[in-house]
Amino acid sequence: MKSIPLRQKHAKLGASFTDFGGWEMPVRYSSDLAEHDAVRTKAGLFDISHMGEIFIEGKDAASFLDYALVGAASEIAVGRAKYSLICNEAGGIIDDLIVYRLTETSYLVVANASNKDVVFAAFQKRVPGFDAEVRDESDAWVLLAIQGPKSVEILEEITPAPLSELKYYAISEAKIAKIDCLLARTGYTGEDGFEIYIPVTSAEQVFDALIAAGSKFDLMPTGLACRDTLRLEAGMPLYGHEMNEEVNPYQAGFGKVVRLDKPGDFIGKAALTELSKSKPTKVLVGITGQGKRAARADYEIFVDGNSASVGSVTSGALSPTLGYPIAMGYLQSDLAEAGTQVSVDVRGTMLSFEVVKLPFYKRPL
Repeated sequence: MKSIPLRQKHAKLGASFTDFGGWEMPVRYSSDLAEHDAVRTKAGLFDISHMGEIFIEGKDAASFLDYALVGAASEIAVGRAKYSLICNEAGGIIDDLIVYRLTETSYLVVANASNKDVVFAAFQKRVPGFDAEVRDESDAWVLLAIQGPKSVEILEEITPAPLSELKYYAISEAKIAKIDCLLARTGYTGEDGFEIYIPVTSAEQVFDALIAAGSKFDLMPTGLACRDTLRLEAGMPLYGHEMNEEVNPYQAGFGKVVRLDKPGDFIGKAALTELSKSKPTKVLVGITGQGKRAARADYEIFVDGNSASVGSVTSGALSPTLGYPIAMGYLQSDLAEAGTQVSVDVRGTMLSFEVVKLPFYKRPL
């Protein structure tokens, strides 16, 4: 496994580690419930340096990304970001991405850790013919995410940046603890927060400053275990669970991300055009249950006592915030309306669940 640059910092804070996407990552420091609650009520600090940072620069950077991705990167304003997908020729999802426009001719694309090499290889294959350079700079950056209602107050302690002016899904250059960083108002928890891109040589200084500034706000170091329950409550998909190359955007609920109307061709356009003309057989839904027993990944979904499965769970947990079981999964599209009653085989016991609209949780405004 690869080690993240700040591994020793996390070990000193009591982190337990796990293999995630080939990286040795902090999974928890204290308890999953305490860390989850800290993000919902105060603030948590995640190290997500396993994510991939791919920079695209050049005169044709915008048109290249329009060709390589299903969205319209050329329409992103400088300093803003969009969620996007990179698909194969058949319309299957290679990865889901965040695309930041840094200047008129430069972008930062953030890929999932397990897919970074695949995405970079796909970009390299698609870039010939465009005046654009594709660079994988993942090893040059540490990525820290501070998430939760106290994240603004904590960051204000160590940066002069006007945080109130940084809108959701925006990015800017900023000095954090006197270090030049990229600061984005994005996250994967359903809470307000920021993701900080730090040159690896200065990462310890910024990390220490965040921990120190957060001490009076009860900031907690937080691991991947609570990150998973947080993103599930927020209805955010995880690649390898809700998405893979056998799943297309229309099944996963991301039809609006696909811009069939943008000028020119893009990889997967023909297949996605055909897929858009008919309703998918199965679609991604949310379901909620009662009691304390969760429906976990790969558990089968049934309806009306029929013996044939009508779907399967992709992610599930007992929601720490809501107090009842929640799950996402793929269900026959004719059963996907909110209010539909289904059953899930939870280790040999059929438990009742109800289809609901995602997300399960929205932060108070």
